[in-house]
Amino acid sequence: MDVEPFFFPRAAGVLLPLSALPSRHGLGDLGPEAYRFVDWLQSAGVTWWQMLPVGPLGPGNSPYASSSAFAGEPLYLSLERLVDDGLLAPGDISAPREMRSGNVKYGAARRFKEPALDVAFQAWKRKRRNAEYQRFVAAEAHWLDAWASRDGREGDDELFERFLQFQFQRQWDALRSYAAERNVRLIGDAPIFVGRDSVDVTSQPGLFRLDDDGNPTVLTGCPPDAMNADGQLWGHPHYDWEAHRADNYRWWRARMRRQLELFDVVRIDHFIGFRNAWEVQAGEETAQHGVWAHTPGEEILDAIREEMGGLPLIAEDLGSVTHEVLALRDAYGLPGMRVLQWGFSSNSFHSPHAAPQNSIVYPATHDNDTCVGWWRGLDAHQKKRFRTLTGGEGKTVASTMCRTALATSAHTAILQLQDLLGLGRATRTNTPGTATGNWVWRVSRADLTAARARRLRELIDATDRLTA
Repeated sequence: MDVEPFFFPRAAGVLLPLSALPSRHGLGDLGPEAYRFVDWLQSAGVTWWQMLPVGPLGPGNSPYASSSAFAGEPLYLSLERLVDDGLLAPGDISAPREMRSGNVKYGAARRFKEPALDVAFQAWKRKRRNAEYQRFVAAEAHWLDAWASRDGREGDDELFERFLQFQFQRQWDALRSYAAERNVRLIGDAPIFVGRDSVDVTSQPGLFRLDDDGNPTVLTGCPPDAMNADGQLWGHPHYDWEAHRADNYRWWRARMRRQLELFDVVRIDHFIGFRNAWEVQAGEETAQHGVWAHTPGEEILDAIREEMGGLPLIAEDLGSVTHEVLALRDAYGLPGMRVLQWGFSSNSFHSPHAAPQNSIVYPATHDNDTCVGWWRGLDAHQKKRFRTLTGGEGKTVASTMCRTALATSAHTAILQLQDLLGLGRATRTNTPGTATGNWVWRVSRADLTAARARRLRELIDATDRLTA
């Protein structure tokens, strides 16, 4: 197989969910603070801004349980941008001061933003619908029609949903263009599976393994491991791969085309599922008794490459990795992931010195504890190995981990913002296997100082990761 790998320059990135930005309206969005963050990244010499999925939030406000693989979350719309567009007045977006600080306030954000978005919609309706809107709804009809009409919507309700997605696209395109002009590129995240109640399943049930009543016959998850004795039962329906093959993987082509309309590069969450997927019979209460089933990963990747003319993808190759998974990743030239928090036991796959050039190295991902919290839970052997390899410990552990990641051979090092700020366990983004308390940390504007940007730029320069 002759595959030309996507080019990744030696560079650095920062991991921060869009929701974790500072904001006036309860959670981060596509407004002024996103532009300020891009400016901060540029001043720090950072090339990549990695986000989490930006689709409609699911149960527990999880970005990984979305009701659509194509739509954007309306809460991420900037009310300030709608004022700029003449659809809202400044007085329409004056929110209580307590929404500006502290953790993400999903409920308060919805209660404030949804009426304001309706006001903007009414103002937009009174104007002539422009050619830009008509082009958008025509180009995205393959998913937008089903999304807008879900739950039997019609008339103004359906038009409102189209309006929200049109505005999301306009605001997204503006931010992405602004970032690109400043040499900041965006990395997205595509969960391999979709939710059982998602529009993707309800509008195209033939692409999934469902019974006559529309319920999944087998559920997704992962097997038991050292951290989860019962495994993890995610509960998504499995794909009917024969149906996808018969349709020339049209849904996968469209899905990845949509993601690459939003992002420069996309991380495939649970890349293992492109080789094998853990199948649990419907009715099981845990994932203990599942089985591995083959997935036509080569065919999917061939279809995506044919559609996009390349594969600007990152393989999230964590978990129950086999030689077959690694062979699939390498056959298509995809960079895998190394997580340094798992790299301080003997002969670890994730050791700093073991990171190959074609990889993305992280001190920690959004599913890990912060480095400060992680250090407190290490055993004596791991702490000793960490000191020996890095010379750091205790109060310097977060900065040491960031420096170590930047100094590896991996072409890309991505640092979680909490670790750049040296923050503790209370700021952790997500704890897998828990349903509450996740996705709520939000950075303060006061933390994004010029001095911090300057120090980070010096590190990025010293490790030859400046790209502009």
